[in-house]
Amino acid sequence: MSTDPHHVFSPEVTAQLKRIELTTASLVESLFSGEYHSIFKGRGLEFSDVREYQPGDDVRSIDWNVTARRGRLFVKEFVEERQLNALVMVDLSASKSFGTGVKQNAIVASEIAAILALAATANNDRVGLLLVTDQVEHFIPPDTGRRHAMRLVLELLAYQPEGRRTALSTGLRYADKVLRQRTTVFLISDFLTGDTTDPELTRSARKLAWYHDLVPIRLTDPAASELPRVGMLAVDDPETGERRVVNTSRRKVREAWNAHAEQARERMSELFRDLQLDVIDIDARKEYLLPLIGFFRRRARVQR
Repeated sequence: MSTDPHHVFSPEVTAQLKRIELTTASLVESLFSGEYHSIFKGRGLEFSDVREYQPGDDVRSIDWNVTARRGRLFVKEFVEERQLNALVMVDLSASKSFGTGVKQNAIVASEIAAILALAATANNDRVGLLLVTDQVEHFIPPDTGRRHAMRLVLELLAYQPEGRRTALSTGLRYADKVLRQRTTVFLISDFLTGDTTDPELTRSARKLAWYHDLVPIRLTDPAASELPRVGMLAVDDPETGERRVVNTSRRKVREAWNAHAEQARERMSELFRDLQLDVIDIDARKEYLLPLIGFFRRRARVQR
């Protein structure tokens, strides 16, 4: 893992940051401020005080040390943690350079991550950043404050990864190791690489989701799973650099290509269902705010 960001903040990055701020300011202040906390599953509790036992109190909350000292029953009182933890984990592998919309998938992923970081900061919660490829590229521990959030966003927008391939299991294991408090982990990826067949991905996702709240954000672009009928076509794998020449005039070739992509997507969908994860599906060619808003509102209704 690199310890220093490999970049300087160019005028283009600074301009992109300003655009994100303007685009999301009203959204963060209105919707996220009102419903942000309600999306966190299993919000933590912290000890507040003790009081005398009253009929109907849960006997599991009895503080036996205080009870022994005072000679009568006392129970512990807890309050909901005032600050929550969020970690935005972004897959920066080379496949994210694809995109048939106005923006590349990598740019869409960066903007979504920036929105989540700003939303956490607006609610005075701790937020961190984890950038991954087939290795852990860069990690910034969760913290609070607008200056911290701006640092996260700038790092994300300008970072140039060393790796090209995908190994999400590496990032998930790292997050599980460094996160000491229960955290909502937003994992942004297209989930369409060879990593989907890695059994370690299932193990690491299951382990992280056991204690933390794992929320996959899946970027999709239908063009990635469809071959146009244009005759002989050279297709490059952005992660391995391998080139294949395929005859797109043949229907069986096009169908096999589509079937392979659909199988990879279904494998991930099965994993999400098995772990009971709330996945956010976003078409990278379209506006991404509506799916995010929909997720926040669904979570808010369920948690009430």
